[in-house]
Amino acid sequence: MKVKEIGEQGLLKILKRFCPSDIIGDDGAVLATAADKSLVVTTDVLIDNVHFSETTTSPSDVGWRAAAVNLSDLAAMGASPIGITVGLALPGETPVNWVENLYQGMTECLQRYNTKIVGGDIVRSPIISVAITAFGEVAPERVIGRNKAKLGNAIVVTGCHGASGAGLELLLNPDSTTSLGKNYREALIKAHQRPKPRLDVLPILWEIVDSYSVVDICGMDTSDGLADAILQVCQSSKVGAVIEATEISVHQAFENWLTQEQALKYALYGGEDFELLLCLPEKAAHELVEKLGNNAAVIGTITDRDKVLLRDKNEKIPDQVLNLNRGFQHFTT
Repeated sequence: MKVKEIGEQGLLKILKRFCPSDIIGDDGAVLATAADKSLVVTTDVLIDNVHFSETTTSPSDVGWRAAAVNLSDLAAMGASPIGITVGLALPGETPVNWVENLYQGMTECLQRYNTKIVGGDIVRSPIISVAITAFGEVAPERVIGRNKAKLGNAIVVTGCHGASGAGLELLLNPDSTTSLGKNYREALIKAHQRPKPRLDVLPILWEIVDSYSVVDICGMDTSDGLADAILQVCQSSKVGAVIEATEISVHQAFENWLTQEQALKYALYGGEDFELLLCLPEKAAHELVEKLGNNAAVIGTITDRDKVLLRDKNEKIPDQVLNLNRGFQHFTT
């Protein structure tokens, strides 16, 4: 059965099953928020053959990733999710079960965070695209911003980097390496297909923020690459940074597969790891890392320089100044 055979109303009837019946049906969703909360809204668009393809991503994995991307943006703002709307553009020849699997993947991700699909739109298009708008709420004093880094802040990452980029490489070039065991291959591919937004970090972060009376919380997610996140924060905050290469956590699968330089390249520029980068006073940062565990690390320090310098204390790789040109850039990559 094809989408064109059941039409817009037929498809909407199917998709309504994924939404709360008491919210769907009007021209807009009404979401109650507490009086002492700020509403956070974020939107991401995923395009066929740009963000996903039949080669790398099943329909349910496309759905999961589409939801996770937006939930990660909410986590990066310090916000708890309330709901999402979905704008879906697709050709009439698209199989209906492809769309159902897409929504099933979204739902599987959202259910982990008590979040629902509360509306959206569907249109005919020559190419599939999935545009999600996510809504979250956060106390005004706990909004995380990119422009709040302070001189002397420690730079924290909440987990390892490079796994998603390596997973994508394995999907695109499955015969590119024979040195990886099956478990490692599956783990890297899963890191790409089913990333986990780090909403779990927020309760721990708030506990530490309160304990140390931290006023400004600086950070963002690392979806466009770790180097990109560091540079974006430094540019927004008008500061510099020194990053210690050996402190950047990478997946253990890299150990016998890649050189240090190759692993570092994946970690800095691979992208789509969806961890958080946070800048905090040093004591608070180290306590956060200790409580998070699982490859969380302090990787550097905010400085008053106008550049971001990557150093290797073991001197196995030369010092380098990070820049935005090596990561993924729409329209130029």
